[in-house]
Amino acid sequence: MRPIGILGGTFDPIHYGHLRPAQEVWRALDLAEVRIIPAANPPHRRPPLATVPQRLRMAELAVAEFPGLRVDDREVRRGGPSYTVLTLESLREEFGARPLCLLLGLDAFGGLETWHQWQRLPELAHFVVMTRPGWSLPDAEVLPAWARGRLAPAAGELARTSAGKIYFQAVTPQDISATRIREAIARNEPVDGLLPPTVLDYLRANRIYLNREN
Repeated sequence: MRPIGILGGTFDPIHYGHLRPAQEVWRALDLAEVRIIPAANPPHRRPPLATVPQRLRMAELAVAEFPGLRVDDREVRRGGPSYTVLTLESLREEFGARPLCLLLGLDAFGGLETWHQWQRLPELAHFVVMTRPGWSLPDAEVLPAWARGRLAPAAGELARTSAGKIYFQAVTPQDISATRIREAIARNEPVDGLLPPTVLDYLRANRIYLNREN
């Protein structure tokens, strides 16, 4: 069975810096789909400015123009801290032995050992680490001890087992951040081209981020 991709985040707001790389990975790795999973209560950062229903709705609007992506609201429904390990456990219960691929940026991958029950994550999913084109894979000895021996030499390896591999996938850089978007909207500056028009219309209609601390 083709693997399922997973991309979590606060998505405050969701933008092309999330969506385009996720779709590139979907195509490059021949994933069945990528689940966009908004965090209800991110435990390692300050609370999002947009409400949970607003962030969920923006994600739903955004994926409409991106084949291969779909929104999964399980963290919103579950409530409590949005720990990745709990989300992967829930997905594993749903999909059984089907391969699951957790999409991460390099910074997130580097900080993985600070995550709640991080040691269990390789039991539950593969890691697909998104990098810039031309980025070179470090020597094996540079990788953290837990990661050694887990590198997948080719994308096809991810479909052969349900979890535990690490694969580095280059994606097109997107010079976009949610902070930049929030700050621009608060100053009534244009953000066209940074996020889907449907999301921008929703932000304007609901006056999200206007005159707020960002």
